[in-house]
Amino acid sequence: MMPDIQGSRLWHDMAEAAGLTNPDGTIGETIYGQMTKLAADLGAVNLGQGAPGTEPPDELIAATAEAMRAGFNQYAPGQGFPQLLEAVAAQRQRDFGQRVDPAEVLYTAGATEGLTAAILALLPRGGTVVSFEPFYDSYPAAITAAGGNLHTVAILPDGQGGFAPDWAEFDAVIAQVRPTIILVNTPHNPTGHIFSAEELAHIGRAAESVDAWIITDEVYEQLVLTGAAHIPPAVAIEDAERVVTVSSAGKSWNTTGWKIGWVIASPTVLKAIQTVKQFLTFTAGGPMQIGMAELLSGNSTFVGENRASLRARADVLVPACRSVAGAMVSTPQAGYFTVMDFSALTELDAFALNDLLGREFGLVGIPVPALCRPGSSAYSAYRSSIRYSFCKSVADVDQGAQLFIALGTHLREHPDALRRSR
Repeated sequence: MMPDIQGSRLWHDMAEAAGLTNPDGTIGETIYGQMTKLAADLGAVNLGQGAPGTEPPDELIAATAEAMRAGFNQYAPGQGFPQLLEAVAAQRQRDFGQRVDPAEVLYTAGATEGLTAAILALLPRGGTVVSFEPFYDSYPAAITAAGGNLHTVAILPDGQGGFAPDWAEFDAVIAQVRPTIILVNTPHNPTGHIFSAEELAHIGRAAESVDAWIITDEVYEQLVLTGAAHIPPAVAIEDAERVVTVSSAGKSWNTTGWKIGWVIASPTVLKAIQTVKQFLTFTAGGPMQIGMAELLSGNSTFVGENRASLRARADVLVPACRSVAGAMVSTPQAGYFTVMDFSALTELDAFALNDLLGREFGLVGIPVPALCRPGSSAYSAYRSSIRYSFCKSVADVDQGAQLFIALGTHLREHPDALRRSR
């Protein structure tokens, strides 16, 4: 007879914090897995999960294959191969003006592990994290694993196709809960909001006032689609020693399956984070570390070309979304996504609406409330909003655009078509 798995509740608490608990108490898939399955079951175009529909550059694959042939196939050093640590430090200086010593860089199995290890290392039991909302679903799971609490501050539509944090709410929350950690995702998923130098300085002053750490999630750092620039919090915040930078190569190089991420922090803090990380994966991806190091250190033009390709795909999908009269469609500043608010067209919430659009019109995205806490101001603001990805293949984006144009035509002829679930 198998022991009672319910005896240990941490796994269940983490799943519940991340919104994976079904009404009957069973554990479901992440919203990304659910929507990918829904699209496959319906034969709909999947504009849900933010996984690139295009491949990494051939030169990166070749460099990694050469690393395999050269013998980089056993355990890498716990901190990561020096080649990668040096390449990351050089890249941060070259691209963002962030001065980094290679000794301050730690390889992680993607940004998710880096974020989780940093939260586990720095958050005391009973401590509080303040994050902006909507948020990536690993945040509440990691905070729960650390025995902490999550408070959120809404990033809301600004009425002009963009988004802005609610700074009055931010100041009130910081003063009330006095967090141990402020977690900042810039560029932000799913809104694409790029935190300005002034906004980051505001966060820095708030952190200093309550003696909080700042952990960043910068995975979309290279995917700015406008004339703005990504500014690392560690550059804009005066007291950079309290900043822990987390990023990865997955989004910039179309290698989300390689899990090449990194954490940047002062040596004492990095040692604490590595102490946690070494009991998660210890290390991984040896030859991929070497291949990525070569490309990060070299003169590859791929990142710029990838950014231009994403911009071109956004320029196909976003205008097609705007052909749906009455819907509010965001102008992506960065990242992979546009957010489409259908509240003027339907009383349905985003979950029911996404199901209807998948079944009747062949379009599946990610309901934005799935990235919010139920009952929060952000959950209410995004009640009828769906996130659509333009990082998919050119063919998928073209197909999605045509389906949105067809949806717009259908709604002009049948304006009540989205009023109720069918």
